[in-house]
Amino acid sequence: MLSIRADFVPGVRVAGFVSYQSPWLHFKRNPDDYILYFIKSGELHIAEDGTAYRLKRGDALLLESGLEHEGIEKRACDYFYIHFRHPDIRRQDDLDPIALARRTLLQQDAGPEQEQDGEHARYYVPKFMSLLGKPYLHQTLHALGELLQLNGRRQYNRHLIALKFAELLVGLGRQHLTEAFASSGGNGAKALVKVNGLLEYIHQNYARRITGEEIERAFDGNFDYLNRVFRQTTGLPIIRYINRVRIGHAKELIQATPLSFAEIGYLTGLSDPYYFSKVFRKHAGMSPTGYYRSVRENRTD
Repeated sequence: MLSIRADFVPGVRVAGFVSYQSPWLHFKRNPDDYILYFIKSGELHIAEDGTAYRLKRGDALLLESGLEHEGIEKRACDYFYIHFRHPDIRRQDDLDPIALARRTLLQQDAGPEQEQDGEHARYYVPKFMSLLGKPYLHQTLHALGELLQLNGRRQYNRHLIALKFAELLVGLGRQHLTEAFASSGGNGAKALVKVNGLLEYIHQNYARRITGEEIERAFDGNFDYLNRVFRQTTGLPIIRYINRVRIGHAKELIQATPLSFAEIGYLTGLSDPYYFSKVFRKHAGMSPTGYYRSVRENRTD
């Protein structure tokens, strides 16, 4: 597993796609860059620092800077490659993937997982993972295609490419941890995966009305059961968590915009002004007006 500091984006140096119709042997080299390989079809047999990998469709391998790699068997293959650099990547083989998955999947508010010492936000990418036969495979191939299209434009933004690539790495890491936890067989593994999916759903849809019937359809389960496991995992029932997300965004809008409370309520899924004020007071400990005044007072101190 590689740990990557989140407040720096990777610098993409070269990105492309190659197709070898005839059996081909990868050349030997010791790169200055990190390199992500993603296999679209065929097979690539390669060894890095004495460890052999047999890559097939849907497999991703992250080759490390300063470690020699070379082909070990001739094969036909099509694959994407992205060479990149980053100022803070760490190899962390001592991490417990199940414990890391539990912490990371429940970082619903903080974003990328935090180092235990609080140093910096980081995300985690596996050295090797396979997506064959999984829905995420098509999403990843689409993301790689978009990245190469952007890279091939006559006028392109290298910073935008770096951001898209960082998004791809974060996605691969989270997918790996989700699958590792789901297949661990531990107590509550399936429930945690459902809760993680529900958290994503809430954060994407909080700005509109979300009903229990909708959640049952989206997650193929009884609402009472989903609500119970959600509360056991997050400490809050689903509806209260949704409202906490809404009020969190409402606070941001009060701080950063001149919008009226009615407009803010509408934009955060609480269109009834009385209900918005009631929910805001419950979660913030004060009325929207009181919060607005406290924000303005702090700015003048």
